Amino acid sequence: MSRRCEFTGKGWLSGNQVSHANNKTKTRFMPNLCDVTLMSDALGNSYSFRISANALKSVEHRGGLDAYLLKAKNDELSAKALKLKRAIAKKLEGQKAA
Repeated sequence: MSRRCEFTGKGWLSGNQVSHANNKTKTRFMPNLCDVTLMSDALGNSYSFRISANALKSVEHRGGLDAYLLKAKNDELSAKALKLKRAIAKKLEGQKAA
């Protein structure tokens, strides 16, 4: 399983840990990933994702999973999230037409 956020695309960063004696050691800085289950209001189902804590905060700020996915850029989303975004958009268009 890759260490990548499904919503923002955040992955690990490389850098140096610097000691007090100024010794430098290569390290990887991992994103803070959380396994969460989010509810879609339009589809009425819950979906599980592996997203960063920052993305979870953004989902809450934007007003839920549906609002976040509809506003998110397609190139940042994972294949699973992109498929869900298309399903939500299709469902909302059907409701708007009726």
